Amino acid sequence: MMERRGFTRLNYIVMSCLVCALPSFAETIWLSELDLSKMKTGYGQAQANQSITKNPLMIASQRFEKGVGSHADSIFYINLNGGSTRFSARVGVDDQAQSKGSVTFRIYGDGKLLFDSGIRKGGQPDKSAEVSTIGISTLVLAVTSAGDGIEFDHADWADARFEVTGSKPQAIDPPVQKKEIWTPAPGTAPRLNNPCVFGSQPGNPFIYRIPATGKRPMRFDAEKLPESLKLDPVTGIITGNSPQKHGEYPILLKAQNANGQDQREFRLIVGDKLALTPPMGWNSWYIHYDRVTDENMRQAADAMVESGMADFGYMYVNIDDGWPKKRQDEPYRDKDGAVLCNAKFPDMKAMTDYIHGKGLRAGTYISPGPWTCAGYVGSYQHEEMDARTFAEWGFDFLKYDWCSYSGIAKDNSLAELMKPYQVMGDILKGLDRDIVLNLCQYGMGEVWKWGGKVGGHCWRTTGDLGLSPGFMQIGRSNAQHYEYARPGQWNDPDYILIGWVGDAHTMGEGAPVKLSPNQQYQYMSMWSLMASPLFFSGDMTRLDDFTLNVLCNSEIIAVNQDPLGQQGKIVTETDDYFVLVKPLADGSVAAGLFNKLDLAFSVELRWQELGLKGPQSVRDCWRQRDLGTHDERFETMLPEYGVMVLRLSSSKQD
Repeated sequence: MMERRGFTRLNYIVMSCLVCALPSFAETIWLSELDLSKMKTGYGQAQANQSITKNPLMIASQRFEKGVGSHADSIFYINLNGGSTRFSARVGVDDQAQSKGSVTFRIYGDGKLLFDSGIRKGGQPDKSAEVSTIGISTLVLAVTSAGDGIEFDHADWADARFEVTGSKPQAIDPPVQKKEIWTPAPGTAPRLNNPCVFGSQPGNPFIYRIPATGKRPMRFDAEKLPESLKLDPVTGIITGNSPQKHGEYPILLKAQNANGQDQREFRLIVGDKLALTPPMGWNSWYIHYDRVTDENMRQAADAMVESGMADFGYMYVNIDDGWPKKRQDEPYRDKDGAVLCNAKFPDMKAMTDYIHGKGLRAGTYISPGPWTCAGYVGSYQHEEMDARTFAEWGFDFLKYDWCSYSGIAKDNSLAELMKPYQVMGDILKGLDRDIVLNLCQYGMGEVWKWGGKVGGHCWRTTGDLGLSPGFMQIGRSNAQHYEYARPGQWNDPDYILIGWVGDAHTMGEGAPVKLSPNQQYQYMSMWSLMASPLFFSGDMTRLDDFTLNVLCNSEIIAVNQDPLGQQGKIVTETDDYFVLVKPLADGSVAAGLFNKLDLAFSVELRWQELGLKGPQSVRDCWRQRDLGTHDERFETMLPEYGVMVLRLSSSKQD
């Protein structure tokens, strides 16, 4: 009896061990069963078991019953909860793209790349994607546009499934970015932030507010200031007329307060060139549209000074469309042919005097056609009269918008595209006032090749950026034209739309931009590295600490205002990131590392790809701190849509 009981106990133990050794049963969980509302897509909404266009999932004529239809650029975060062992799918461009479209499928596990499909194009057969998920906490499924835009990028995760032996996977929201302040607050001691060079025409009226941070009151001085100019030592505003003689006038600006002092070179170049560094300021369009008023302009000038933007070099306060008489609001001009303002602008000269009184400059807008884009009077057949009127009113900047001139041009030939700008450019050169000319004609006829020849100082290279988060695509298009930018001639990718912006179709007060905090840093970084005009076009009365910290970083602005005047170019680009590099006058190099994905990952920057040799001292321009000397490369973790702007200098210079 005892022997039988012992045998039974032994049997039980052995059987139990055998059961423990058997593999657990793996359950299949389909990707389409997860909460697809958490998948971010570049177009439409992700669909379960059908394409993004709500048709059957089809890749190269093969139909799949299960899967998820998505669209580049897309990202999907999944918490595996420790229960999954494998993920697999068949990936490709859906047949609804009609053999168009090109995408790349990526799978990341805890930030590490596990699978890369390479570029998949419409009409190609599906590709197998299979990865082990053992030990991985968060899986990320990403689809990128393969660098050519998202049109027709219908991307299918077909037959996509998890093998699960424990807890089921769960779709989660992407990490939430906080509005972190990267830019250190200016100290109490003076710091001069002026560009090193500034252009003016001989004998013309001159006004310049010395940009300086630090605790006020502050006393200003300017050694070797030409006799035709005078400086108010309390406000730091220089007024008068440029010297009559062509040449270079080296001036040493100084600022002093109870906490310290600073000095900085300011070379006044008197000649034929204006805008020797990219213009900086504010434009009314994307917050006020054609509802803009005289009061809005004065408020913007007040805010530019009170917020501290003027202390970093912002100086133009520019009105956009909406100030002349509107169609059917006759008369449009006075008996001498001078353009008339509408009721929102009772005294244009008084408004510009108000702006000038703060040491700032004023800008205006009109079209070479008979009507502006919003239906207000244009300059057609009154070009010289309008230009002289603008000068008499005291404007320092003119945005000349193609608009209705398309109905005047005989054809789309280069001669016709250049004609209205050549006319206005020649007129402005003959005026007794410096007026920077911005050619707003959306990149037609490759304007970057001839804009300077017709008297332009900056020119739009693309269509309107608008309120959609399209700055990256616009910026990368603008970056292609780097070889045509130089002092006095700048490629313009449109305005900086961060902070609080408006709505053209309502009378509302606008809303915060639909950009993450990191994307707003990317925006300012990209524009600065491209030597683009820096014109903010948001609400100047709603400037918060975060927006000001993005707009007002002295080291980032110094990259933009560098006197060498070279535009940065993209030297490296993948589906994940790109590197934008700008040579600087002192021999150093500014390099921007841009993460294109809503996913954090590590990026390595090698000196060889930048054309640099030997050890480099590395400085983080946004955080204004030194990162030490690195021999051959620099590696950093870029957060979701993250950016880092580095200033690299040979350690021999230090």
